[in-house]
Amino acid sequence: MPIARVNGLSLFYEDVGEGTPLVFVHEFAGEARSWHLQVRFFARRYRTIAFNARGFPPSDVPEDPKAYSQDLAVEDIRGMLDALGIQKAHICGLSMGGYATLALRDCVTPSARCPSWSRGAGYGSVAGERERFRRDVEETARRFEQDGMKAVAEFYTKGPTRVQFSDKDPRAGRSSTTCSCRQSAKGHALTMRGVQMTRPSVYELEAEMERLTVPTLIVTGDEDEPCLEPALFMKRKIRSAGLVVMPKAGHTVNLEDPEAFNRVPSSTS
Repeated sequence: MPIARVNGLSLFYEDVGEGTPLVFVHEFAGEARSWHLQVRFFARRYRTIAFNARGFPPSDVPEDPKAYSQDLAVEDIRGMLDALGIQKAHICGLSMGGYATLALRDCVTPSARCPSWSRGAGYGSVAGERERFRRDVEETARRFEQDGMKAVAEFYTKGPTRVQFSDKDPRAGRSSTTCSCRQSAKGHALTMRGVQMTRPSVYELEAEMERLTVPTLIVTGDEDEPCLEPALFMKRKIRSAGLVVMPKAGHTVNLEDPEAFNRVPSSTS
């Protein structure tokens, strides 16, 4: 099992294909294998890397709550690049992973270490919903601790922005829920409190986004309501950004419509 030592932790990763590196950073309800349909497609032309974040086995699950934060999630991307000897890579992040890539300072100009991004992110950013978002995060974290991974995964993957996946592909939706059930309840609770709850709103990153000149592709589903307004904001503030809104799609756009998702970069370039 491939393991990289990153910032004092062991992180599981998958490394497939040859060529320019393309790094995938997963969402909260995902893991490295959540990108398997993208790896299968892009590994024909790229060296594809996907890794499990801290708190997501078989990566380490630190016990200390202070070991989880947005800044550390960013450092783990940089640390993974260092551990694999990668000098420059394209980055693709979804949701929690998209937030981390947005904060990655290695991506300011096209000549920087990460010369292009693709991402979907923004849940919990709208000002009037921030407090409710934090309350929901804390309640879900408590449920992970009290009820365990399986019970929470069953309801979490059937939320209003996720049910689209199981509606379109019931078998794949059940498989995704099963994968979530194998994860760590402790790691998820600590990630929710340390990363999700404390990360800045997308709107607070306006100045950083206005400095960006790297080619950026923002992809969101039209039924992923919490991310629609943040996606428009990112499009307006990142001068080099393109925006794709996928029809009848929820939060997990890469799994719901993998063929369309995989071909978006070439169709918009």
